[in-house]
Amino acid sequence: MKKLKSTAAILTALGLTAAATPALSYEAGDLIVRGRIVMVDPQDDSSRIFALGAHQPGSSATVDSDIMPEVDFTYMLDPHWGLELILAYTEHDVDTALLGLGNVAETKVLPPTLTLQYHFAPTSNIRPYVGAGVNYTHFFDSEVRGGLDVSGADLDIDDSWGLAAQAGVDIDIDETWFVNFDVKYIDIDADAHLKNTAAGTVKVDIDVDPIVWGIGIGRTF
Repeated sequence: MKKLKSTAAILTALGLTAAATPALSYEAGDLIVRGRIVMVDPQDDSSRIFALGAHQPGSSATVDSDIMPEVDFTYMLDPHWGLELILAYTEHDVDTALLGLGNVAETKVLPPTLTLQYHFAPTSNIRPYVGAGVNYTHFFDSEVRGGLDVSGADLDIDDSWGLAAQAGVDIDIDETWFVNFDVKYIDIDADAHLKNTAAGTVKVDIDVDPIVWGIGIGRTF
């Protein structure tokens, strides 16, 4: 709730500033480039953990949040419709309370996401939009950690395909630059296979499904 109230206050202040600023105007063929700081906040839900030769009752795994820079590009098909591609990677720890293990793995995540956006007011100082599309997530540099980590231990996480939805707003600062606030929901599954660990083969399927909060600046070319 505090996050939402703070965001609303920022957007209100920016809106008052934008009201006195000449409006940018989106047109077909425009390339919009934004740089954001994003927080990837997993809304995770996992299966029971398979370890020591059986599915462990009451066990689960969680994925922590991360904050990283992100760059995105939107190509305007016409004044209202655009295609956005986001490029970023984040790093996440995987934790479990099973046997008091705590942190058991870490991985880097590359989740390029393509959305089709609709911009409601392409000639206004304040330009809200919504979007929907598809996500491909690649997990890399994945490693076993903590009490499961022994010589020869290995972690593999299957790549994931899923849907994505977003909403956001561009608010003009001047005739060239604008501030952007964006939120996305991304469907990401992490099916993890840990081999040769201290608990033998370990498997867990995690619906990561993060909400991605972003704030940044952008301009049109």
